Amino acid sequence: MRSEEIMLNQKRVFEELAKHGVTFFTGVPDSYLNGFCNYALDNCGSRNIITANEGNAIGIASGHYFASKEISLVYMQNSGLGNTVNPLVSLVDKDVFAVPMLLLVGWRGQGNTEPNHPQHKLQGEITPGLLEIMHIPYTILEDEDEKFANVVEKAVKYCKENRQPYGLIAPKGVMAANDKPNNVDCTYPMSREEAMEVILNNMPGDTIYSATTGRATRELFFLREKRGETKAHDFLNVGSMGHASSVALGIALEKTERKVVALDGDSACMMHMGAMTMVSKLDAPNFMHVVLNNGSHESVGGQPSAGHKVDFTKIAEACDYATVGHPVTTEVELVEALEVLRDCGKASFIDCRIHKGLSRKLPPVIFDHREVIDALIDDLNESRIIMDNKTKFRINRKKGI
Repeated sequence: MRSEEIMLNQKRVFEELAKHGVTFFTGVPDSYLNGFCNYALDNCGSRNIITANEGNAIGIASGHYFASKEISLVYMQNSGLGNTVNPLVSLVDKDVFAVPMLLLVGWRGQGNTEPNHPQHKLQGEITPGLLEIMHIPYTILEDEDEKFANVVEKAVKYCKENRQPYGLIAPKGVMAANDKPNNVDCTYPMSREEAMEVILNNMPGDTIYSATTGRATRELFFLREKRGETKAHDFLNVGSMGHASSVALGIALEKTERKVVALDGDSACMMHMGAMTMVSKLDAPNFMHVVLNNGSHESVGGQPSAGHKVDFTKIAEACDYATVGHPVTTEVELVEALEVLRDCGKASFIDCRIHKGLSRKLPPVIFDHREVIDALIDDLNESRIIMDNKTKFRINRKKGI
């Protein structure tokens, strides 16, 4: 593993970019880019925009080019490339509006660097090929400052001459320090783990949980172990950021006899916020959507999100969720909200404000993903068999059988 000293000198990185006119940055933070992202956060002010999702960043970079004729740099984890495909091929491409930009992509799943994280395996394999199929040339970065200077010169020259994007793929360690800071604040009293335990204590024992990728999944996993409880009621989402609530809604629509809770994050919720509108046209009174809102991208380095600036409660109410009318900020308020909304007769939403920072250092979550999801599937379908048998029993009684 590379040490922080071998990481590219980030001051030099930004100086080289500025030398070639690249001074506007936008994107979604990534742990493989945390050195870059934190330098931009500390030094670039309004010239660095953290976006809701990667496609959002492509749009902002395009608008910036239209208004200034300046090339932007868009940063992301390689899993976020999926969110960029549509705007890259239907907005940015040379045969459409021909928008030049640099794409800095953290290369998760390269080779066998993350054997315990299968959510990155396929994405790691296809990252270079995905750029190639979109006709975007790229360079795989190395941790040598002089080589980086040459790459930037080449990439910007290509962008200007061809009015096309150019990819900069960053393997592990090139743009990131080994350790992510655990920056704890005291804005709100509860940690994410404490809030999750309150929810577990105040919902029925057979409640199904869909936990968003990152810390929520990890902390739910270890909470179950600490409490000696089954994990068969849990969907432990390890990828597909922003989709855990949709998975929960899909389960809730089918398993109407059980409570289903989405344990979402503020950044994940905002990444695909349009999903919240679905409850306005669906009947899912057993579905509860809880946003564990710490106002940050904590799992990739703690960079700020818009979570504490957005009024999730008003947005949820506009989407026809039941709410308690305000964010909850303490254990008492969370318990009261759960009591009010648990059986309120419609889909419900809680903006649970928590502080940033980890309550304890947890080891990586290592489990057989197929085994875990099959246990959940068996649990869900076992209850279906029981319900089907009850229905048959009632029909047979009516028939006198």
